[in-house]
This record gives sequence, structure tokens and C-alpha cells, in this order.
Amino acid sequence: MDLTKAQLEQEYTIKDIQTDDEELNAFLFSLGCYSGEKITVVSKFGKSYVVSVKDGRYNIDVNLAKAILI
Repeated sequence: MDLTKAQLEQEYTIKDIQTDDEELNAFLFSLGCYSGEKITVVSKFGKSYVVSVKDGRYNIDVNLAKAILI
């Protein structure tokens, strides 16, 4: 399942990043989004997601959220 289906405030483990776009993959990696890392959806605002990865909180759009498999 992808991150858009995650429940708020529940910690998940990233299983894979599913994208053919190397730039998108590199961006997610720079945020700390890679296989085995823990991620939590803090809030959802329309097509925007606030996620917590490691010690940071990031605002990502629905396309990024769909690329993150949990």
C-alpha cells in the first residue's frame, strides 16, 4: 500500500520507493525516505501530506506520497 492510505499518527516502515524518475528518487532519499526507514503521516490537507521521517517533518504532495510504499 502507498502512503496515501496510511492512518494519521501511525508509524510505518517504508518498503520501497516506486518511481522511474531518478530526480524524484534522489529527492526522497535526501529527505531520508528509503527502504527500512520509519515514516509517520502527521496530517493531511487536501492533496498535501505532512510526514515525519527521522527528526524532520516535511510537506509532500500526493504524487510523492503515492511513490512511497509502506
